[in-house]
Amino acid sequence: MTPSIELLRSLGIEHDVVEYHHDPAHGSFGMEAAEALGVEADSIFKTLMVTLDDGSTAIGIVPVICTLDLKGLAAAAGAKRAAMTDPDEAERRSGYVVGGISPFGQKRPSPTFLDEWAMAHDQIHCSGGRRGLEVGVAPEDLVSVLDAAVAPIAVWPI
Repeated sequence: MTPSIELLRSLGIEHDVVEYHHDPAHGSFGMEAAEALGVEADSIFKTLMVTLDDGSTAIGIVPVICTLDLKGLAAAAGAKRAAMTDPDEAERRSGYVVGGISPFGQKRPSPTFLDEWAMAHDQIHCSGGRRGLEVGVAPEDLVSVLDAAVAPIAVWPI
């Protein structure tokens, strides 16, 4: 059991846990999860850590088929700039490995921002705290548990 799942269980949050075989040769953690779960990729969300211009960190959660809009996240966080956090630092701060960073149960929680597209779904999936482990939750529950703000922070592929 991961800290992510422990947190959801301890709070009584309804969630699904789906485990699949992670293939290190697969090019994209998120697309691998969508394929393994047999769901549309726009319902699988990735958790990304950014460093804001004041040195603090924030979390952006966007569909795996999108990229994170750094300017949009900075604006939502009340900052001028945001940059992707160094992967080693993201692992230290979250307590999870890259490709398995869950928004739930992080070692050092940061302000969290969920892309508005999530609210179009009854359930979204995000990492459960390790590669090959996904949790499905209602987006409203994610917002509630993480005190997340909903904002337009995804850049959609053309």
